[in-house]
This record gives sequence, structure tokens and C-alpha cells, in this order.
Amino acid sequence: MPELPEVDAVKESLKKQVLHKTIADVEVSWASIVKRPEDRQQFEQMLVQQTIRDIDRKGKFLIFLLDDYALVSHLRMEGKYFVYPHKEPKDKHTHVTFSFEDGSVLHYNDVRKFGTMHLFEKGKEHQEKPLSQVGPDPFKGRFTGDYMYEKFQKTTRRIKTVLLDQSVVAGFGNIYVDETLYRAKIHPERLASSLDTEEVACIVEEGKKVLKEAMEAGGSTIRSYSRSDGGQGEFQTRLYVYGKEGEPCPRCSRPITKTKVGGRGTHLCYYCQE
Repeated sequence: MPELPEVDAVKESLKKQVLHKTIADVEVSWASIVKRPEDRQQFEQMLVQQTIRDIDRKGKFLIFLLDDYALVSHLRMEGKYFVYPHKEPKDKHTHVTFSFEDGSVLHYNDVRKFGTMHLFEKGKEHQEKPLSQVGPDPFKGRFTGDYMYEKFQKTTRRIKTVLLDQSVVAGFGNIYVDETLYRAKIHPERLASSLDTEEVACIVEEGKKVLKEAMEAGGSTIRSYSRSDGGQGEFQTRLYVYGKEGEPCPRCSRPITKTKVGGRGTHLCYYCQE
């Protein structure tokens, strides 16, 4: 699943390709992707003659800001956007197309069909689900040591599970939680409530650093992720532990271990992370 850095890279590439374009036609061929309004024909009609004024992001959600509406898009496991200079034949995995007045077209492609789209009156998108259920974005608002310490003290869950909870903080997924906890020297199976204020502050600081570095590298292409311009991420070449099972730890040279925490594959160094 694309995490915050990958979604941010998609946002930036889309801004270069579709900003200020006016939608002439919308075609939805897999109705279950559209969650609001439930009527896909109404969804299509509401978007016609709307111009894309900006594209924002909260955690793993893309937010297309139009004249009158905000289109909230979640890529889930395999969702991708592709922009073509003129109308292209749709492949079997393209489920939504946005045709623009200049002749170019935006395809939403999703092999697993798990992605979602919600359309709101502009300005109200953060007041209702799904965004109202999402915690603070790491680069906007309340993602601080004090905020996280308070959250950790109220749970009996393990630290990795809490960091993956999008209602606590938005945008972290498996890759960047493993990398953050390695850099912070925190074992992913530690109870969140056992961390002191200095350890929590370190997690927040290292988490922001990891995400920022990954954003600057265009994200991580581990399997199938790509931007709307076809480009891929490069941060996978800088990962310390994720996907490095059996390789030497960059700090102590002992082998990186893979285990499971909360059902998720987890990479760590048992010697460096306490």
C-alpha cells in the first residue's frame, strides 16, 4: 500500500499534469470505487465543468480541490493515476476516467479495486468520513511528542500497532514504521505505554525525518508503486531494515530479523532496538 511519501509524490506529479484543467466528462466503470455520492451517475455529473484548482494530501489521502467540490481519493493497495495527452483505450484495470477540455485524460487504475473516492462540498471534506476519522498529518498540526505520549498512555497496544493506526497519526505504513523504530532504537513489540517522554519525542523526530527523506526521494518502489508520470521512488535504496532480513545491521553488523507484530511483517535488529 502506498504510504505518505508515495502519495505525496503522486500529488506532486499530478499537480504538474492536471492543475487548472477543466473536466469535460467522467466515466466510472466500477461503481464500488465511488462511495459518495452512492449514485455513480450523479458523481459523474457533479464533476463536469469543474476545474482542478489544487491538489492536497492528508496522510495517505489525496484531495482534489475543484471549483465547488473536494474529491477525496484513497489509493489503498494498488491504486494509480496516469495522465495521457489524448484519449487512450482503457485497459481492464482502469475504472474511472476524467476527460479534460484540452483533450488530455486522467485514468484511475486499480488492479485490486480497493481504492475509494468521496465527493464533498468544498470546505466540508474534513468534517465527515473518511477524513474526520484520520489522525493528524505528521507535517501538519498535532503530531508532537506531547500528543503522542498522551495517546500512548491510553492504550495497551504495542508501539508498532499504534503507529500503524491511522486514527492516531495519518500516513505511516509498514515500511516507515519499521524504519522509524529502528532509527529511534525502539523495539516494535514494546508496549506503547512503557515509553517515556524522551523515547516518544525521539520517535516523533525520527518519524518526521524518515518521511521527509522518503518524500524527497519520491517514495519507495518496493513492488508496483509508480507516480502519475510513470516515475518510481528511490528511497528503497536507503532503507536500513525493511526488506533486509538476514543482512547485517548498519549499526552493529548482526543480522536483521523479520518477525510479525500485530499480523504485520516486521523488520528489526534485536540487539539495537530495546
